[in-house]
Amino acid sequence: MHKRGVRVIYSSTILILLILLTSCSGQVAGGDKPVDTAARLAQVQTGTEGVVINVLPNSPPPLIYDQNELVSILEIYNKGNHNLGTGDCFVQATGFDPNIIRGYVTHSCAENTGTLEGKNVYNLKGGMNQIEFRSPGVTLPPGVFEYNPTINFVTCYNYHTRANPSVCVDPLFYQVTPQQKTCIPHDVSVGGGQGAPVGISYVGVSMIGGKAIFEINVVNFNTAGRVLSPYSDIQNCGQASVEYKDLDKVTYNVNLGSGTGSVIDCKPRDHIVRLNNGQGKIVCQFNIPGTSAFETPLMIDLDYNFVQSFKKTVKIVKTPE
Repeated sequence: MHKRGVRVIYSSTILILLILLTSCSGQVAGGDKPVDTAARLAQVQTGTEGVVINVLPNSPPPLIYDQNELVSILEIYNKGNHNLGTGDCFVQATGFDPNIIRGYVTHSCAENTGTLEGKNVYNLKGGMNQIEFRSPGVTLPPGVFEYNPTINFVTCYNYHTRANPSVCVDPLFYQVTPQQKTCIPHDVSVGGGQGAPVGISYVGVSMIGGKAIFEINVVNFNTAGRVLSPYSDIQNCGQASVEYKDLDKVTYNVNLGSGTGSVIDCKPRDHIVRLNNGQGKIVCQFNIPGTSAFETPLMIDLDYNFVQSFKKTVKIVKTPE
């Protein structure tokens, strides 16, 4: 009787283990099911933020005596999906007399880390780093008993936006009935951003004979910051090194599928789109081979610099003697 009971318990234990092993083998790496991974990819490929900075509480304190050190600690987050190296992002402190507050030098956003990673399927929040601005001693000029500067932490970084909306092209648009088509060319709305401050809001699609014409609308979704040319100096963009000609310029590259069509022309021809009131337009034409309609990705790569700032006021008073 006892032996039979042991055999039943033993067999049940093996069965439970087999069920557990079978259920585990059906999952992909990381414990996520394919549908979960697709949802995570969607989160990675949407959003309108890039670099975000946060000054820690009481850092700097609202009130200090001169002759004391002034320390500002910043948390830097990369909430977009483009990785940033040590030369791709800088924070510069401005707005004060450098003879009073000394030692606030420019820092890389990826200082001591090498790379400030963007969000990905394993980390939907993106990377974070902490940097420190330190002035060894604040000294007020003789006869000055109080100084109230507003420290402006200016963040400048180079970013890429990659958008791949699916479009329908039809080389015989006016010659074949709708029943014979697998898709019909139509405009594509691209909402929610592409995991970056600048992105695509919609793509207008039209066919002229065997040519597909795409009107691509480029938008600065993050109105808290300003778009700069990717050729501007991001290491010193808090200073006058950034000129008016650097503002609101985005370089671009557009391809259709994987060798699907040969590009005829893209405008602007210098591959620099100028934003007016935060928006700009790219128009590209492609020769479409074949005789049937099909869907293919329109691959868009935008390259630009971005600048934004965070202000913090501090009061410095003369140390009592």
